[in-house]
Amino acid sequence: MTTELRSLPGGTPLASTDAILREFPTERGTLRYWEAGEGSPLVFLHGSGPGVSGWQNFGDVLPAFAKHFRCYVVEFPGFGVSDPTDLHPMPAATQAVIDLLDGLGLEKVDIIGNSMGGMVGTLFSMSHPERVRRLVTVGGLGLNTFAPFPAEGINLLVAFTEDPTRERLIQWLRSMVYNEEAVTEELIEKRWALATEPGTLASARKMYSAAAMKAMIAAQTESDDPPPWAMLHKVKAKTLILWGRDDRVTPMDAALIPMRTIPDVELHVFPQCGHWAMIEQKQAFESVVVEFLNREESVS
Repeated sequence: MTTELRSLPGGTPLASTDAILREFPTERGTLRYWEAGEGSPLVFLHGSGPGVSGWQNFGDVLPAFAKHFRCYVVEFPGFGVSDPTDLHPMPAATQAVIDLLDGLGLEKVDIIGNSMGGMVGTLFSMSHPERVRRLVTVGGLGLNTFAPFPAEGINLLVAFTEDPTRERLIQWLRSMVYNEEAVTEELIEKRWALATEPGTLASARKMYSAAAMKAMIAAQTESDDPPPWAMLHKVKAKTLILWGRDDRVTPMDAALIPMRTIPDVELHVFPQCGHWAMIEQKQAFESVVVEFLNREESVS
């Protein structure tokens, strides 16, 4: 049973919006999501990092999509809006997608995922191909082919997680964008408040502490199992990969492998754009993605 909320956890009143914040219980805690619009179901999956949320990633573009779709903006466990989790944030997020679709009775959906959300959406598309019609990823998918790993933005994220100061947060936020004027005082304050909440910081350290990054790299190099990027041929959904040409978190060359291995895929690159295409290139993002999702199926 879903419940409509009037304030965020902690009592913060919701901003005036046509979107409704709802929640429902799962075996892993309370899952929260924003709902808006009418039409076929479209699920938004946010990225990771200090102070991130579904609303921070997609709140500004939601009205454009709500004109065409029934939109669900998920708040992943452990990121300060949904309940915290003992799981690593990646499997917790993947399970949250399953919980959302099963809890709301959604058999097949379109997915838009930013960064970590793009990875989660891709993994879900590979494991549940019958439940995803179209997939849109915004950075974060694939493998750095020429650029070093970790990239600049990831290293700054690790630095903040190890030593969470306001200055380190600002440095990381500026690495996310092409135009640093997008990093306003309002954005900094919102991110700082959520990023330094103890539960949120603990969740971030599961992914981005120096020890966690070292363990992740070791697991990738020592495992006999194929890495996710080598299994992208399993994605059956028609896929649109979006990238900022000037992404300093996941450089654009990471798109090369998924562009060649996902069976039905196209790539769109935004100029003068960093990791947040939906924020820095809002109008172009809305136009490109709405057209892709609304495009009629081709008849072979």
